[in-house]
Amino acid sequence: MLKTVVKKGSYHDSVVLMLLTNQISTIEGVKKVSIMMATPANKDIYRQSGLATEELEAASANDLVIVADVDDDSLLNTIEDEMEKFFQKQSTESNEKKGTESVKSWEKALAKQPDANLAVISIPGAYAALEADRALDEGLNVFMFSDNVTLEDEVKLKKKAHEKGLAVMGPDCGTGIIQSVPIAFTNNVAPGSIGIIGASGTGIQELTTIIDRLGEGVTNAIGIGGRDLNAAVGGITMMDMIDAMEDDDAVKVLVIVSKPPAKEVRDKIAARLSNFSKPIVTLFVGEKPEYHEENFYHAYTLDEAARLAVGLVRGEEIPEATVDVDESQFYKAEDKKTIKAYYSGGTLANEAAMLIKDAMDVKVPPEDIEGYMLQLDGNVVVDLGDDAYTQGKPHPMIDPAKRIECMQEAVDDESTGAVLFDIMLGYGSHADMAGALLPTIKELMAKAESQGRKVFFVATVCGTRRDFQGYDEAVNKLKDAGVIVCENNKLACRTAIRAIGRDFQEPAKEIRPKQVVDFPKAEPSEKLRELLSEKPRIINVGLKSFAEVVEEFGCEVVQYDWMPPAGGNVKLIKILNFLRNYEGIDEKNREVAAKVVASQPVLKDNVRAKEVIPELREGKVLLHAGPPVEYKNMPDPMQGSCVGAVLFEEWADNEADARKMLENGEVKFIPCHHVNAVGPMGGITSPNMAVFVVENETGGNKAYCTMNEGIGKVLRFGAYSEEVIDRLRWMRDVLGPTLGKALRSMENGLAVNPLIAKAVAMGDEFHQRNIAASLAFLKEVAPIITKMEMDEKDRYDVIKFLADTDQFFLNIMMATGKAVMDDARTGTDGTIVTAMCRNGYEFGIRIAGMGDEWFTGPVNTPQGLYFTGYDGEDACPDMGDSAITETFGVGGMAMIAAPAVTRFVGAGGYEDALRTSNEMMEIVIDRNPNFTVPTWNFQGICLGIDARKVVEKGITPVINTGIAHKIAGYGQIGAGTVHPPIECFEKAIEAYAKKLGYDPE
Repeated sequence: MLKTVVKKGSYHDSVVLMLLTNQISTIEGVKKVSIMMATPANKDIYRQSGLATEELEAASANDLVIVADVDDDSLLNTIEDEMEKFFQKQSTESNEKKGTESVKSWEKALAKQPDANLAVISIPGAYAALEADRALDEGLNVFMFSDNVTLEDEVKLKKKAHEKGLAVMGPDCGTGIIQSVPIAFTNNVAPGSIGIIGASGTGIQELTTIIDRLGEGVTNAIGIGGRDLNAAVGGITMMDMIDAMEDDDAVKVLVIVSKPPAKEVRDKIAARLSNFSKPIVTLFVGEKPEYHEENFYHAYTLDEAARLAVGLVRGEEIPEATVDVDESQFYKAEDKKTIKAYYSGGTLANEAAMLIKDAMDVKVPPEDIEGYMLQLDGNVVVDLGDDAYTQGKPHPMIDPAKRIECMQEAVDDESTGAVLFDIMLGYGSHADMAGALLPTIKELMAKAESQGRKVFFVATVCGTRRDFQGYDEAVNKLKDAGVIVCENNKLACRTAIRAIGRDFQEPAKEIRPKQVVDFPKAEPSEKLRELLSEKPRIINVGLKSFAEVVEEFGCEVVQYDWMPPAGGNVKLIKILNFLRNYEGIDEKNREVAAKVVASQPVLKDNVRAKEVIPELREGKVLLHAGPPVEYKNMPDPMQGSCVGAVLFEEWADNEADARKMLENGEVKFIPCHHVNAVGPMGGITSPNMAVFVVENETGGNKAYCTMNEGIGKVLRFGAYSEEVIDRLRWMRDVLGPTLGKALRSMENGLAVNPLIAKAVAMGDEFHQRNIAASLAFLKEVAPIITKMEMDEKDRYDVIKFLADTDQFFLNIMMATGKAVMDDARTGTDGTIVTAMCRNGYEFGIRIAGMGDEWFTGPVNTPQGLYFTGYDGEDACPDMGDSAITETFGVGGMAMIAAPAVTRFVGAGGYEDALRTSNEMMEIVIDRNPNFTVPTWNFQGICLGIDARKVVEKGITPVINTGIAHKIAGYGQIGAGTVHPPIECFEKAIEAYAKKLGYDPE
């Protein structure tokens, strides 16, 4: 039975998850298991494996999914426990290694490594092209380890790189050496004067390691990817690198290795190489050249290419290697024995297939059918590194399982006379592959012998004596077990072929005059010259092990812990790339932020709402929080607030008539935001309610908000009892006029910025904690109120109410945020969020570049702590305009300013507050220097939520909020945090991109 576990937002790279899957599959009772990120490509693999489930299909690209076929449900707990132990071990090992600090965005990577010149990309192919495009835009060369990149994307990337004087190495580039620094799956090779350009992978590894063991070295071995010589790509990287290698004085001999190119590409390369000024060796695997040209040599095998290159450097002929083996026990041709060859990579497998066909004198074209390079009369050559074997599974360089299975099948076939295989050493490979295979090899040798058969195991070890696995150790371990170990792949192939009674011939080649073609040479760019002449400065996007290796070689490297941007949605990633590259958006965003910083909000007055909001003078009109919503879709507490407002305004004298009036559409509803106002929770504002007036003197605009009613049964939470209505009338008749008179008596009103600056330094974040600001406000108005001519009881009641209402300043902060953000979006453009609000039904945002348009999504329910007797089942979906505080940069965005409040809203304390605020910095463009936070090392609060960053990083703003009971009349039942639905931001950037002319086609 299939069981599924989804770990939301838990991203791990594919290699780690392959190793984990391998480990979990050994648990007794687990019939089948797969552990992968839920990317579209991986979902296809799950489906093909018969492991698709509903939970998997619902998961996002940032979610880790475990699907296991088990009969016992309790095994899921065992799997999860083992998984946690595995990740803990990985984390511990990583922490023990020296390493640079990881970052989680391009911006931070570039800030840490501003002069980076190489991006190493090892992430899922669906996203690799997009990140490579970003790297090119940042002026970096690209090494693409990732595969499954479309040919169309490869062409676009390489053309773009060429135009910029950069190079794209790959995709599917498994091996590279740049200034003696090994990149990806590479050996520790001595530096030297031989340069290599190749289709990457095991071919480059074989060449470089033979050269190293012959005593010479390679400083630059550039992988170009397997399709660079395809007609569609046209050899772009190959041609650029030929120019760069010729220009590099350190290169004395150049070796070029690949599959045979397309004819038109081959002609172009041959023409260019014909006037190359240094000796060249070419090897097109699968071809058997009949001659050399002067200083232009054509090799048949990797070994020949390596020996020619070393001989050209030294000016002497390098003899072939030999193997000490008793051939008297070998089979004869008439015994009709076969070879079963299992390789880690395509180039060595291709060479083996070529040599076996040569020995059998069979002229058949090269094949590659699901990794099978040869299937001929029982002879088999398989590339176990092919996608057919590695999708969702570990590569054979790091996991012996598939090769063991193949060897067992080979020995079960009585026609098998020789089993041929490679052992790849170097970075990224198994720590002891020889040791991992030997128990099976010994067992299979014994099995064959017990059946009266002889099966020869023949191996080549691809490595150097500097590789951490130990070249001599691996060779001796295999020899001691009876394996015939050969110096190189060609010799191993020849030995296996001779073991079944066959051989191939290599006639000596004559050297003919070189036919020089008049072909223009291009001057390499300065960026390519630098790449080949200096140690690369790397941003490593993906597998952390790659960063650890290059750092060992003295490279400057920043580890970018990549996660799929935009939740892995390729459509959104393309939109983000369009917006990132669209000229002027960053400047527009900075203009919005500058207006926020320059704002001068002043609290000017307190009046009845209808005096400043003309819309409230026209019939029965109520304002509500959030984007537009019909009365029928309002949650019960908001509807309760409407009932209370109708009773307050005396449009009805009982609840039944009030509800009938509301349900019959006799009351018009307008969002507060549409009339320069904001309202807390339900946000219900009626014509005669008292509102604060805040003017942003920088822009000359005004904003309005009702006053805070205190705690307990209050209108904003849906209560509408007589007590609630009486308080509202007292606020209208006494509190509001008293504060209005006090504010008007001040020469120019009460400047709000100084109050915010003081209070943030005293521990307020202005959404859940306003006590310092409320008392600072009381400090300003109390002396004036004490001198007013007014009823003494009213005076006492006003001061007592202000002193008792810790959250009183919240509504002033809301009006301030509204006044500031409305001016910031006036006459500006870009992707900065200028409003966030909710109505218990939908969450809505606005961005500067889209004016008054709302972008909405289903509202979430807050999570947090509850008062005694209540829990999450009682909570109302999120509502209120108070998220304007977070839009401004305070509230949840400034959680660190009020670590004391974090426990109240359900977080854990200072560390959680710091983590939250640091995370919020990931989605804003700057800090506001007007309001510095002592507990944040006196840094400014967050400034300018960028909708692009929200979508890219999947981090939504955190909003501190009170939690209302879902039934009107109960009031506040707790406090916590809530996040907007990310689809609001996705809709916003998509609409803005279309406005700018984005065409998804």
